[in-house]
Amino acid sequence: AEGVVVERLDGIDQLADAIAELGPARGARLGVLVDHLVPGSKEARLAASVSHPHVLVTGTPFVDVWQAVRPRAAGISAWPVIPKGQPWKDGICAALGVADPREMWRRLLGSVKSYADLEPELVGAVEQLVDFVTESA
Repeated sequence: AEGVVVERLDGIDQLADAIAELGPARGARLGVLVDHLVPGSKEARLAASVSHPHVLVTGTPFVDVWQAVRPRAAGISAWPVIPKGQPWKDGICAALGVADPREMWRRLLGSVKSYADLEPELVGAVEQLVDFVTESA
């Protein structure tokens, strides 16, 4: 009964432009899922700048969606801590002995069998967005 389209934004630096281009309306809402949506972050400031009745911006505290995969599902005891200023995915790969971030992404995708393999913050944020964009007009 409902149609949901998922598109990659490659970050939210151009969120205002994306909103203007997509033209959300009562029957065509826009939901945006953001990584690293924590107080004081650039992402939090950009999300707070959105004031549109048909747009919901929500997210997770994770630096990257990879981190939303529960460590045990990924076959590790915990996500390595990567120093600020170092590219996070490169640091994770180096710490886990994986040569290529694309290979790590394939491993993570293959390790997730159900929502139970994901952190509740991601599952809750996605549920919130689905509820918002499918809400009856």
